[in-house]
Amino acid sequence: MAKGKNTGGAAVRIPNRQARALWLNAQGLATPPTGALDLPQIIHDLGFVQLDTIQVVSRAHHHILWSRNQHYREPMLDKLLRKRGVFEHFTHDASVLPMEFLPMWQRQFRRKAEQMGQAGWFRGLPDAAGRAAIKARIADEGALSTHAFDTKIEGKKEMWRRPPHKLALDFMWYTGELATCHRDGFTKVYDLAERVFPEQLRAAGMADADQIDWLNRAALARMGFGSFGDIQRFWDAVGSAEVRAWCGATPELVPVEVQGADGAWKQAFALPDFEARLQELTAPTSRLRILNPFDPVIRDRARLEFLFGFEYRVEMFVPAAKRRWGYYIYPILEGDRVVGRCEIKAERAKDRLTVSKRWAEPRVQWTPARLAKFDAEVMRLARFVGVSEVLREDM
Repeated sequence: MAKGKNTGGAAVRIPNRQARALWLNAQGLATPPTGALDLPQIIHDLGFVQLDTIQVVSRAHHHILWSRNQHYREPMLDKLLRKRGVFEHFTHDASVLPMEFLPMWQRQFRRKAEQMGQAGWFRGLPDAAGRAAIKARIADEGALSTHAFDTKIEGKKEMWRRPPHKLALDFMWYTGELATCHRDGFTKVYDLAERVFPEQLRAAGMADADQIDWLNRAALARMGFGSFGDIQRFWDAVGSAEVRAWCGATPELVPVEVQGADGAWKQAFALPDFEARLQELTAPTSRLRILNPFDPVIRDRARLEFLFGFEYRVEMFVPAAKRRWGYYIYPILEGDRVVGRCEIKAERAKDRLTVSKRWAEPRVQWTPARLAKFDAEVMRLARFVGVSEVLREDM
């Protein structure tokens, strides 16, 4: 496909379709989701996988992994967590990360300790002695979930307020004193960090500047290119000022200009291997995929809209009467284009998957060939969640 154009010492220019191809290749969506499954490698290549409680078809983390390899099944991630292949913590949201990333994540534990101390939603957090008592129970009794405690919310009950023990467990999880050792269903089970995190990784000392350098380089490696904001939002473990300072102090970065879907150009950066990436770049597969709203390619709404011209907003918490599309809407990717969106629900007790609605993006025609691709993906999705019937209300 067309290569980026270097204009006499100026920034390398990346046309829009090439930019989309770079991003999809970096995020594992440029090739068919087939072949042997290497789950740790997928998570490593993505950097992290966002966790989410909502299960409309399959929870976000399972759907994201299945989109990269359709041999993936839902129990596999918890098995990897129990084997200490990954750990849970907070990127821009709750996520799983490769355990080998732990030394580079120490600053995030510190940042979250500071942020959580200032967060209003930790109102009612037990003091240090109260937290120590909870931690002592876990030390004596073994890993515990929130169900092992019975403190109550005092005063007026409000949305998002949680009982003191839950605040304490979450606070110590954010700060790295506790860690998720496994989940029962989707209920988090907490253990002492030293019983979950391998000692050699916990003890690995890494200067804060080195962690910043690693996080920013690792973000760019997984994006192909990124603006200051793109880099900062990737992990959300480095502040905006820190990203700008790092870019200014890293002379080997390649300055690039990226073309958006609307033709506008934006300044960004890439790693020194950028030219090699361009040489090896191939066009994304024409396969059609139904993506999760929290898929890495979808969740950064600003980058999504700039590169694909696709406006997407999460409407789970929008009152039904004010929603433009629906409660949980799935973007549809075909090749390097987002061609539509759909509303799908798995009713596992009824052994069926229901496709309620389907919308085409502007200037996209749902030809018989495209509809056949969509039908095939719906059937694959049904097999993934283990239902045998597909009910189509979108025809």
